[in-house]
Amino acid sequence: MRKFNIRKVLDGLTAVSSAASASSAAQQQQAGNRETEIQETLQSEHFQLCKTVRHGFPYQPSALAFDPVQKILAIGTQTGALRLFGRPGVECYCQHDSGAAVIQLQFLINEGALVSALADDTLHLWNLRQKRPAILHSLKFNRERITFCHLPFQSKWLYVGTERGNIHIVNVESFTLSGYVIMWNKAIELSSKSHPGPIVHISDNPMDEGKLLIGFESGTVVLWDLKSKKADYRYTHDEAIHSVAWHHEGKQFICSHSDGTLTIWNVRSPTKPFQTITPHGKQLKDGKKPEPCKPILKVEYKTTRAGEPFIILSGGLSYDTVGRRPCLTVMHGKSTAVLEMDYSIVDFLTLCETPYPNDFQEPYAVVVLLEKDLVLIDLAQNGYPIFENPYPLTIHESPVTCCEYFADCPVDLIPALYSVGARQKRQGYSKKEWPISGGNWGLITQSYPEIIITGHADGSIKFWDASAITLQVLYKLKTAKVFEKSRNKDDRPNTDIVDEDPYAIQIISWCPESRMLCIAGVSAHVIIYRFSKQEVTTEIIPMLEVRLLYEINDMESPDGEQVPPLPTPGTGSNPQSIVPQSHPSTSSSSSDGLRDNVPCLKVKNSPLKQSPGYQIELVIQLVWVSGEPPQQITSLAVNSAYGLVVFGNCNGIAMVDYLQKTVLLNLGTIELYGSNDPYRREPRSPRKSRQPSGAGLCDINEGTTVPEDRCKSPTSDVKDNSFSRSRSSSVTSIDKESREAISALHFCETFTRKNDTSPSPCLWVGTTLGTVLVIVLNLPPGGEQRLLQPVIVSPSGTILRLKGAILRMAFLDTTGSLVPPAHEPWREHNVPEDKDEKDKSKKRRPVSVSPSSSQEISENQYAVICSEKQAKVISLPSQNCIYKQNITETSFVLRGDIVSLSNSICLACFCANGHIMTFSLPSLRPLLDVYYLPLTNMRIARTFCFTNNGQALYLVSPTEIQRLTYSQETCENLQEMLGELFTPVETPEAPNRGFFKGLFGGGAQSLDREELFGESAAGKASRSLAQHIPGPGGIEGVKGAASGVVGELARARLALDERGQKLGELEEKTAAMLYSADSFSKHAHEMMLKYKDKKWYQF
Repeated sequence: MRKFNIRKVLDGLTAVSSAASASSAAQQQQAGNRETEIQETLQSEHFQLCKTVRHGFPYQPSALAFDPVQKILAIGTQTGALRLFGRPGVECYCQHDSGAAVIQLQFLINEGALVSALADDTLHLWNLRQKRPAILHSLKFNRERITFCHLPFQSKWLYVGTERGNIHIVNVESFTLSGYVIMWNKAIELSSKSHPGPIVHISDNPMDEGKLLIGFESGTVVLWDLKSKKADYRYTHDEAIHSVAWHHEGKQFICSHSDGTLTIWNVRSPTKPFQTITPHGKQLKDGKKPEPCKPILKVEYKTTRAGEPFIILSGGLSYDTVGRRPCLTVMHGKSTAVLEMDYSIVDFLTLCETPYPNDFQEPYAVVVLLEKDLVLIDLAQNGYPIFENPYPLTIHESPVTCCEYFADCPVDLIPALYSVGARQKRQGYSKKEWPISGGNWGLITQSYPEIIITGHADGSIKFWDASAITLQVLYKLKTAKVFEKSRNKDDRPNTDIVDEDPYAIQIISWCPESRMLCIAGVSAHVIIYRFSKQEVTTEIIPMLEVRLLYEINDMESPDGEQVPPLPTPGTGSNPQSIVPQSHPSTSSSSSDGLRDNVPCLKVKNSPLKQSPGYQIELVIQLVWVSGEPPQQITSLAVNSAYGLVVFGNCNGIAMVDYLQKTVLLNLGTIELYGSNDPYRREPRSPRKSRQPSGAGLCDINEGTTVPEDRCKSPTSDVKDNSFSRSRSSSVTSIDKESREAISALHFCETFTRKNDTSPSPCLWVGTTLGTVLVIVLNLPPGGEQRLLQPVIVSPSGTILRLKGAILRMAFLDTTGSLVPPAHEPWREHNVPEDKDEKDKSKKRRPVSVSPSSSQEISENQYAVICSEKQAKVISLPSQNCIYKQNITETSFVLRGDIVSLSNSICLACFCANGHIMTFSLPSLRPLLDVYYLPLTNMRIARTFCFTNNGQALYLVSPTEIQRLTYSQETCENLQEMLGELFTPVETPEAPNRGFFKGLFGGGAQSLDREELFGESAAGKASRSLAQHIPGPGGIEGVKGAASGVVGELARARLALDERGQKLGELEEKTAAMLYSADSFSKHAHEMMLKYKDKKWYQF
């Protein structure tokens, strides 16, 4: 109810404000009448929120399973997630509601089902025959803790081992317990004086399903005869057992132990092992036992027709291998290969040609699940090469620090990035096809290209093809290679402002049309890149250093002298010009010993070979000023048509002409206001004011007193600052004033002043105090003149105000369509232009700079400004606020984007309270307000982004990207787009027993498990032992059709099932009471007969 009321209030506010402002606009100018003429096509029914797909490596994996017939891989995690992988492009994410860790997974091979065992002692049966798998049944154990499960091939009876050492049997069709139980004390009898520990292994003899091998943690192994309900053999060993595996003939099995040994046992010789092996132990000469090694956590024993069996194991290294990486050991005949892994091994599985355990296994690959990677090893090739992984599992190769998402990109972009990225691929992979090849792709209903860009802690940037709900890496750029690297910690420069990851990417600004890329890094550095298909060698890396600190100092301050500006043609001729300046790192300290004029990182001074792809155009670094470190960059924008890049932090703003390599603007935030500063700013210490050391705008510095600007610790996360900021509406506090950072930048071509008659290029600047300022750009003509004449930058005097920090700005034309920033089309920069091309470019550039210059003078535009608290639509040039929407009172907006959807546009916002909202444009009507997820950590805030066509994403864990849609159309098409996990495949034929084996009974012995475990033979299990819970996913699409007839029928059926179940329970209780009464009367009668003829003294 509450949300509904808020929406009504917002509607009322919008209606009142829009009516008032529309009438005032009409009085001011004729164009104001057009404001009400814009037809808005987006309605609430165009919006629906749902998760689409999850990409990346499963975070904190804990379990692994493989279906050898369907060729599907399943991975469970410590947070209860389930990820299923088929052929490249077929993957699926599911979640257990409890969030408990998955301890084991078991496929019902070729049945399209999977059993998961969780740490909260629940078993779940998943139906994989639908595109979004769902739980059919659950079983919750109340008195026992699950430790191990085993489901024999083509059986419906699941063996469940527990911490107490007992084995229960579950019917996977009905998910009910059998009355047949193997109790630990019956299994071990007198072979051990103490409890044998939890069950660590269960498997049936490959040649005799009636014999069950049970491994207890303490070292005891029991071969149990299911029919006679007693142990055939007991095998005892001093060392604890971690895993057990059979030889396919059923005559031998192998155990792995906690002292790094393997013991091979003959089934019929329980007294001592047939062989003991210490794979990594040092053999001592005088026949002594080898030194103990680390535990062998898992072993697999796989046979081949043609040669020796494979023994594959994880762990078991000797204790003296300190610092050695985790290893997988493959023993084949006399050869032993030790394969080093990058991370700890969670689990591994050997992939074999047959699903039948009683046939030659013919292993062909090993899947190794590592803590942060998935590796597939080819067993059939010499040297055991790995397969090239086609899944997008390397998102977290270095931690992700920022994300950007671009839907509906130019169509030539993905092929261009793919072609330069293909050269970066590693060599030496297996020549074979990726063996996990199950499932089918969904229908591709979205035809537009999508690109995701991730920035990482090591300074790398990855471009991903995200079209049609898939993800594939296209190209990787290493930004750190432009800097000198310190070899060790002692060698590091003392100018660092962060302890770790000095190259981490904080902001990405990318123009898909021109392919210009600009990044801001954590060490207050900005790098501009151009895209080229040609390889070049840059002799000297172009660089600029900017001194961006504005403060009050005493007159005798050591840096009071102006640093001589770089000579720029024509700068002196215009009174409005900005003095460009660059500071070469000549001195590392000022006269009083403080660090001064030095950047945080050192750019390489040797020639740099640049491969095809993104190549450095310019490196810009902020420098230390009088012992004060540069502050991290909070906003960034690049424009290819103007040849400009602009960035800001909590000290001020700097603009650079990257074509002429000059600084055009270098101002403290307060200087931007000039005499129009609305805040009462008082200096912290009574110092004399003076002109700033940085070059300033000529007509802005009219006697403004400026405080000594300081910011938060430079090592803190920039986005963190925006959280810790006071969110009160008071703006006079010194603390807030000292933190006024540049939070949004937008190049555009619009009306800069109230009386403008035509639009012109300008920069709109938003600050954390909710101010928007406009800077006019006077650009020289295109062609050669652009490189010779200076860009003249001047303030417009226009100041707009909103509540909360400014997040996003955009512009609409008179029809309500989005006006994109001007851009230059991409061309190959490293190939000299011929004369015709030069002439064309001269003509082309002014057009590309002024996309709206053809507008009539009377036409107006609308500025859309979104802050942390509200959104405003302002009519230009009149600067009247025609629409206003207070987005949130109690929370704040983390991300706001102006996006296109269904041939229209809207404002999409994600709030810190977990709400996702959309508003129509220009009227800012609320269209969607859904509580999606609370802000649980900074990672979500740092990576959440919306893009066109109803797409959005965020980093849901350190290794995974979650994509979602807010478009009704995409939600409806999602079912078709998703891949299918289950495909009908015939189960391979069982191995041929041969004539003599059939004649003399030497082949595999089958067992009628139904006869043993069914209710008629074994009775019912105790009801208090486990509770059956019907799954929500029994009927696919109940939720989707909840309002229709199908939904009603499904609900009725579920209700009947539930009623039937309750009636069944009642019947069972009544029967149990009758049985109890009957047995009591029988016992009483027996007692009476027994003592009938005895005298009182004989009792």
